[in-house]
Amino acid sequence: MIGARLALIAAVAALGLAGGSLAAQKQARPDLARPDSRFVPKGKKGNWQAVIARTARGHLIGNPEAKGRLVAFVSYSCAQCADFTAGGEQAIELLLLSPGTMNLEVRPRIASGLDVTASLLAQCGDPAKFPGRHRALMLGQDQWLAKARAAPASQQALWERADRAGRLNAASALGLTAMLARRGQRVSELDACLADDAAARSLLANAAADTAQFKLATTPAFALDGKLLTGVDRWEKLYPILSARFKDSEAGN
Repeated sequence: MIGARLALIAAVAALGLAGGSLAAQKQARPDLARPDSRFVPKGKKGNWQAVIARTARGHLIGNPEAKGRLVAFVSYSCAQCADFTAGGEQAIELLLLSPGTMNLEVRPRIASGLDVTASLLAQCGDPAKFPGRHRALMLGQDQWLAKARAAPASQQALWERADRAGRLNAASALGLTAMLARRGQRVSELDACLADDAAARSLLANAAADTAQFKLATTPAFALDGKLLTGVDRWEKLYPILSARFKDSEAGN
């Protein structure tokens, strides 16, 4: 059943989370997608996780006609959001997105100027490559955020302004542009996205609209089938709810 598999993958992820930095977790965590992995669900396989579309407020991953929809509101400077990426997103992708049982919409929340910078980078370019950009920024968070905390106060103030100069400076100084460039994205494209004031204003407006609509108070936050999951701010609290919601669903059906 979906619930048992989510629980098992969550337990494996929890062991990884206890073992060190996000970078170390990424190295140590088993590859759940390997053909010989015991975590691969039995039965019909799907590839709905590769269907990605830009939405008005984020990116939708999976079958747009799925019977369930999860919206994840995340901040790229939020440690618990990075934990969710490291510990929960693979399980959701493998067991719920891939077979088309559920889709996932990722929407950015803006808690700081650095969130504006990181969110612009995450949404920059081909929507199909959004998951890769998103995970790179989240799983590298402990490194680039440590640099941000160690920066001079004057530079931090520039980044917090999140104007065009601040965004470009932050992305360069913290290695965010270089990180995504190593993944094959053009620096000129990334710089153009960072310099897009209209896109930055849209991010702020969308985040404010989500906060008002769903009464968001924490990150990460989750809405399942249009309703905010009150008090659910981490994977360990989310997976029992998903297990119950999809208890009668088998991957591939």
